[in-house]
This record gives sequence, C-alpha cells and structure tokens, in this order.
Amino acid sequence: MENSSNYIDGFVLPIPKNHLNQYKQAAIEVAKIWKEHGALEYFEYVGDDLKLEGTRSFLHAIDAKKDEVIIFGWVVFDSREARDLANEQVSADPRMVDLIAPLIDSSQVIFDATRMAYGGFQPLI
Repeated sequence: MENSSNYIDGFVLPIPKNHLNQYKQAAIEVAKIWKEHGALEYFEYVGDDLKLEGTRSFLHAIDAKKDEVIIFGWVVFDSREARDLANEQVSADPRMVDLIAPLIDSSQVIFDATRMAYGGFQPLI
C-alpha cells in the first residue's frame, strides 16, 4: 500500500507453542471482525528468525519463555480517526468476547494482554 495517510496499529505477543493452532483459528475470525469495522488489512505472522547480533530481539523484549512463539501483527486503517472508531466498534462487538474468552481462560492462558507490546503508528516515509 502506498497511501501515506494510512495509520497502523502494531503488536507483538507471545503464544504457547502448543496452543498456536487454537490462537490461529481465533485470529482468523478476529481479522474478519476488524475488517468489518474498518480495517483495510490485518496481518499476523509467527516469528521464525528472531535474533540479530547486537540487537534486542522480540524474544527478550517481551520475555518469551522457551515454550512460546512470537506473534507480530499489524492492522492498517485509512487514518487514526478510522482506527479509533474501529477500536470502539470492535470492543463493543459481542463476537469478540466469544473469541477471546477461551484464550484468556485462567486454566490455560493462551493470550495474556499484559505481555503484549502495542502501539499506533503514523507514516514516516
């Protein structure tokens, strides 16, 4: 996308390796919901090559455990205003509760928001 007015939300989070497929199924549905509420694009990738000598890796930045993988994602919007509206609408969408509840169940926490790094970004170049 070459539109310099786009705005993105970016995030990095750890997921237990043995729950990656369950997380992936929820993320597929979450992506659909975000797009229904104004996201232009929704991406999530799983870490593969996370070490570069002389740098702090995502593994260390979020204190990933040996049995966890790193998810890196971003959501593209027309503008920050469109992002803000989408955030409100997605938060109020009852489908999100159904998708997220099994991931934060205390008996097997798969998604821990307190360990997620997140931010909204405006274009630079």
